[in-house]
Amino acid sequence: MLIALYKPYGVLSQFTPEPGSRWSTLADFGLPSRVYPLGRLDADSEGLLLLSDEPGLNTRLLDPKRGHRREYWAQVERIPDAAALRQLAAGVNIRGHHTAPCEARLLDPAPTLPPRDPPVRYRKNVPDAWISLVLTEGKNRQVRRMTAAVDHPTLRLHRATIGQLELAKLALQPGEWRGLNDAERRLVFA
Repeated sequence: MLIALYKPYGVLSQFTPEPGSRWSTLADFGLPSRVYPLGRLDADSEGLLLLSDEPGLNTRLLDPKRGHRREYWAQVERIPDAAALRQLAAGVNIRGHHTAPCEARLLDPAPTLPPRDPPVRYRKNVPDAWISLVLTEGKNRQVRRMTAAVDHPTLRLHRATIGQLELAKLALQPGEWRGLNDAERRLVFA
């Protein structure tokens, strides 16, 4: 079984609450028993999260040697110029690791996403922009650390695609989930 969840902001990618945490967990969404998340999205990130009860899928999707693509849309402070996007694409140094090359581009127009609760803090004198980053590795808080390394901190982070499966085409709203059909499953592994 392979499930797609539109993980909302404020939810941990786990079923067990952390003592003292203000974040909710996947246990709040009525998911089938015995499924586990394939990868993670931080509590302050949102978007496509896959869950499964099939052994071996985690390695198939997440091992960097397999080069499995994941697209993230990041709302960042200020408008990155071509040099910043080239730097992201070439990889940046974060915590002693040079990130793998990726695809980086400005999203214009900005994506249309459901409102976030709470909304991103608006700053009248600091413009923002949306960028797309397509990664084949997934270090802890990688996108946020990459954008900060090029002086464009992330304000909002949304995972839009895993493989060729696009969250937008699944017609899910934050907190909704459903099992994937055979054609959608093939897109995940494309």
